Amino acid sequence: MRKKIVAGNWKMNTLPAEGVALAQEVVAKRGEVCECVNFIVCPPFTHLAQVAEALKGSTVELGAQNCAAEAKGAYTGEVAASMIAALGCKYVILGHSERRQYYGETSETLNKKMEQAYANGLTPIYCVGENLEEREAGNHFAVCKAQIEEVVFNLTEEQFKNLVIAYEPVWAIGTGKTATAEQAQEIHAYIREVLASKFGAAAQECPILYGGSCKPSNAAEIFAKEDVDGGLIGGAALKAEDFIAIGKGFMA
Repeated sequence: MRKKIVAGNWKMNTLPAEGVALAQEVVAKRGEVCECVNFIVCPPFTHLAQVAEALKGSTVELGAQNCAAEAKGAYTGEVAASMIAALGCKYVILGHSERRQYYGETSETLNKKMEQAYANGLTPIYCVGENLEEREAGNHFAVCKAQIEEVVFNLTEEQFKNLVIAYEPVWAIGTGKTATAEQAQEIHAYIREVLASKFGAAAQECPILYGGSCKPSNAAEIFAKEDVDGGLIGGAALKAEDFIAIGKGFMA
């Protein structure tokens, strides 16, 4: 059985006190969902330590939204994987579409970040996905395949066993267009095929999350698909009630 995961990417939202209050609310409501569902929250760097404290004693886990490509040194403004691990993070989101689009992150950079994550005991949530132009040109499979081959294929078999993939249909986020559950299944199944071409049967164990406007109203339909193992949640993760309701999608 693959892990079922609902991960909340808070992006650049919440001040420290708000983040702690949100984490406390998630912890309070977590019991409404089967323990078979793993909840992860990924706050901004500024309050990772305080949120870690708020999560203590619960099964809600902590992740960061990014890490540096270097271990340490003269890199002003960067945050090392060792630093976020020291604060209690178990996961780190890498290769998010916003990092690729706004900050020019390349596969070369992401290979270094993956190396840092593994060196510090973190599980990467590695994001792949195509934009609207790529989807409309029918290049969505090729884009996802390249993003996997250029980074994930460089992992050892042991590292691959400790990886989460998140598929983001960038074209369906904030564009008014919606990906159907069938479209999600189609690309998730394809991603698993690509992973299997390198890692064989181990690809069946790798959780693949859906990262495109997942909300309480569509979570059950999307999570019912065979190759969808959960969601990487944006806006809906900022309301504890919605975040937990998405987790209930596995129980529908």
